[in-house]
Amino acid sequence: MNQVKLNVEELKGFIKHMIVNNQTIQAQGKVPVAVNIEGDAGLGKTSAIMQLGQEIGKQVVKLNLAQLEELGDLVGFPVKEYQVKNAEGKTLWITEQEIEMAGTKGYRVVDKRMSHAAPEWIQGKGEGGILILDDYTRADQRFTQATMELLDRQEYVSWKLPKDWHIILTTNPDNGDYNVTSLDVAQKTRFISVELKFDVEVWAKWAETAGIDGRCINFLLMHPESITQRINPRSVTTFFNAITSIEDFDSNLPLIQMIGEGSVGPEFAGLFTMFINNKLDRIISPKDILEKDTQYVLNTLTHVIGKDDEYRADIASVLATRLVNYSLNFSTKHSVPQEMVDRLVVLSTESNVFTEDLKYRLVKDIINGNKVKFAKLIMNQEVMKMAIN
Repeated sequence: MNQVKLNVEELKGFIKHMIVNNQTIQAQGKVPVAVNIEGDAGLGKTSAIMQLGQEIGKQVVKLNLAQLEELGDLVGFPVKEYQVKNAEGKTLWITEQEIEMAGTKGYRVVDKRMSHAAPEWIQGKGEGGILILDDYTRADQRFTQATMELLDRQEYVSWKLPKDWHIILTTNPDNGDYNVTSLDVAQKTRFISVELKFDVEVWAKWAETAGIDGRCINFLLMHPESITQRINPRSVTTFFNAITSIEDFDSNLPLIQMIGEGSVGPEFAGLFTMFINNKLDRIISPKDILEKDTQYVLNTLTHVIGKDDEYRADIASVLATRLVNYSLNFSTKHSVPQEMVDRLVVLSTESNVFTEDLKYRLVKDIINGNKVKFAKLIMNQEVMKMAIN
């Protein structure tokens, strides 16, 4: 069965909808619908949901099912309970430790049962939360079987999840490339499945906020095809973080090649060193584009991007993307100075460095990203004409 493929931003939007929908149907007495996020390792399935939880103010509990050894760590441990009754006919279910106290208050035992104590991970949690069952299909079948009751009714024997809790599963594809347990039809019908895909534009936006080396962001924007199942965003980020302290890549190629081969493999490392050999790691940064002398910046951009038959559309696109992401990230932490607005006006209306479609994209994405902070940009008549057309 084909699954919907979403990038991280689309996934967050979808999960937000499911949470609102679950709140609606739970108010009608129905059980919230669980979601399974399937995708290759390193795409950020779990981290995306944890970030979303923070953004919408939900408690988040992550249980890595593949790492649990005792079933009780997931569903709680068995406990014997006793039903006691007093002279007025009032009945209570209590634990063995509470029998003596109940006796002093006139209660006597009339029945007993085996129950389950609520597991430690849910104790003390109030309304509104997300339960992530991580690496769901890598777990022992005892755990996947036990979660079926949680998925069906959001409860297990004698305890239940608080109101407004939502269950999210994460899984790797069952395509022979991962050591996973196949899910049968009965299990698959208990949740909605979507597939997470890699999107270099979304990754670049995240990388700008995460402080990933700008030279490395440029590389991946130019070579998104380098991301494969074996070379995933997590391993690439590890490689990038391992070389970020190297100021001059060109003088340290052997070291970078060695680190690359040990983290992302020789093919990726070779492509990266070719990027360095072509001096593409020295492309002007978005910070310099927005802050340095106007004429210097325009001359530099013309030299880097070229013109006419030698125009490098790939480099121009990378720089436009970096400018948008840098500007929006800057605006979340600072007020936007008039000088930055003026420079964006020059780049989008007065210079011929970028093509018309890139100029439009530059203006549209920045204004849509933060209308308040970049209000002065839209007030420019030329920019306004571009945004309207």
